[in-house]
Amino acid sequence: MKKNKRTQSLLSLALVLGIALFANILGNAFFTHVDLTEEKRFTLTEPTRELVRNLDDVVYIEVMLEGEFPAGFKRLQRSVKELLDEFRSLSGYVEYDFRDPNEGTAEQVAARREELAKDGIAPTNLTIKDTEGREEKLIYPYAKVNYKGRLAVVDLLEEQGAGANPEEKLNTSISHLEYNFANALHKLQIGAKEIMAFTVGHGELNELERKDLVRNLRSYYEVGTFHLDSASQIPPEVKVLVVAKPRAPFSDRDKFLIDQYVMNGGRVLWLIDRLGVGLDSLRRTGTYVPLDLPLELDDILFKYGARINPDMVLDLQCSRIPMVIDPTGSQELFQWFYSPIVFPKIDHPMVKSLDGINFDFCSSVDTIKTKTEVKKTIILTSSEHSRLQPNVTRLNFEILRYEPDPSKFDKPNIPVAVLLEGEFPSLFEDRVTEAMEATLRQLNQTFKAVSVPTRMLVVSDGDIAKNFVVGGEQGQVMPLGFNRFERYQFANKDFLLNAVEYLRDESGIIEARGKEVRLRLLDTTKAQAEQTFWQVVNIVVPLILLAIFGVVYTWLRRRRYAK
Repeated sequence: MKKNKRTQSLLSLALVLGIALFANILGNAFFTHVDLTEEKRFTLTEPTRELVRNLDDVVYIEVMLEGEFPAGFKRLQRSVKELLDEFRSLSGYVEYDFRDPNEGTAEQVAARREELAKDGIAPTNLTIKDTEGREEKLIYPYAKVNYKGRLAVVDLLEEQGAGANPEEKLNTSISHLEYNFANALHKLQIGAKEIMAFTVGHGELNELERKDLVRNLRSYYEVGTFHLDSASQIPPEVKVLVVAKPRAPFSDRDKFLIDQYVMNGGRVLWLIDRLGVGLDSLRRTGTYVPLDLPLELDDILFKYGARINPDMVLDLQCSRIPMVIDPTGSQELFQWFYSPIVFPKIDHPMVKSLDGINFDFCSSVDTIKTKTEVKKTIILTSSEHSRLQPNVTRLNFEILRYEPDPSKFDKPNIPVAVLLEGEFPSLFEDRVTEAMEATLRQLNQTFKAVSVPTRMLVVSDGDIAKNFVVGGEQGQVMPLGFNRFERYQFANKDFLLNAVEYLRDESGIIEARGKEVRLRLLDTTKAQAEQTFWQVVNIVVPLILLAIFGVVYTWLRRRRYAK
């Protein structure tokens, strides 16, 4: 009997070990989890899942986040690992490794930093506080994604506005991890960088004025300029055409090229100033009557379903400008109602989770009924306290002398950016000239009166894409969206990058950019006040429960065996 019991015990032990081993093997082979978070932070969007499932070769991801970091960076490190584990559960082609770029001898580290610089990877100076003081450390919050001999670099640490604290910066970075990795994989699968172009020849923003936007776009696009006067067509390889603050009129030929580009599926980002007015011109003259710019774009936009009106939006929710307040030259910041700060109000991938966007002398945008089916989505509007001012009104700084009357700002939610999606009617239906027909014949093409399904975005402000330049033509370019008067970084750049991505994105990957990971920070004041209570709950209460369980168990055991 003793031998049989011993054999049974050994068999039971072997069975338990076998089940544990099998469960461990299954756990390594299949990654799964239940996402109980309110915002579903651990659940990939369906476009991302489809992208990863369709991988047909090994993707090797080298994450440079190994080493000793503060708690915040540990959270970023853990989030990257969890995301890549999720990728690996969807495809056996995903491999990753965490590396420490600062590991090794001084010569090895220097050589590694030089190699990283060639890939456009620059270090971030991290200050670590501990009981012994402060320590500064160069870190590389990047990941290198290799696929079929091609390389994409993912920046794991998002830029934030000047007012953002480190926790908000890390939180935004974690929120955008899925989008950043999915976008890199998508670009690597495509192969060559996609092309986008800015129109020139109509007084648009110059190279310096759009430099910061172009610098950010070049991470994933080949960005160039396109002169409509010297071309016979806009090539279909141009995925997005940007018309950024033109000042001179577009000829019928120019509009015909844009029209047929749209008819063939081209995407256009219209950044249009309807009125010719600026703060610098107003400062020079002291008074100014805005002029209706003769862009000759009203007809084509009207045909596509939008109209930019010759008026100006004034908003109590606005940025400020400096004004001299006494003979000594002292300055003070005053609300400038012509520079609205627009906060997104809809849950759209283009604007979800974005901070305020700073406009300047923008106009209202109306949606127009079209001949074909075009979906019109109002992306951005003014605040609840805004109004319109007609272009015939003389502008001056007298408006700053008086406290604003909220009752006069009685036209809320004025549209300033409209997304148009669908099949667009051609502006040139029944009005194609012989010259236009000759151009089409030369290209071996036929005129299209209705477009294939496509998209465009109409924004009633060209300055939204203009970065400030300090010191003239050879000066320093400030980040796009940085308000030099308030020293604050608005979300202009993020909005435009999202807009370009949404216009060209057919896979839906941009949905991942709208994911939100909410900050749930510890209330340190409350924690200190209730420190003793929670120490008792976490230390004493478990011991009491354990003691009660021991007493009850002993009593039941004695009662059972006493019988």
